[in-house]
Amino acid sequence: MEMQKDNQILEDLSRMVSSVAGTVAGVGREAETRIKDKLREAVAGMDFVSREEFEAVKELAAGARTELEALKAEFAALKAGK
Repeated sequence: MEMQKDNQILEDLSRMVSSVAGTVAGVGREAETRIKDKLREAVAGMDFVSREEFEAVKELAAGARTELEALKAEFAALKAGK
């Protein structure tokens, strides 16, 4: 009878530890989700641009640079011809 009581105590303890572990894991996941949400909100409030916007502006700047170099060369040629 004493052994059954000990086994029941160990089973109850095991269930309790499993329950606590599950609760801690759930709390951890909830905390992670909340932190990610807060970070998204913080970043959304900043004036960051998307990768697509950055690449589009980068391409425009490269085109403008090429055009500027061509205009400089044309100006230099016109200046030399005077």
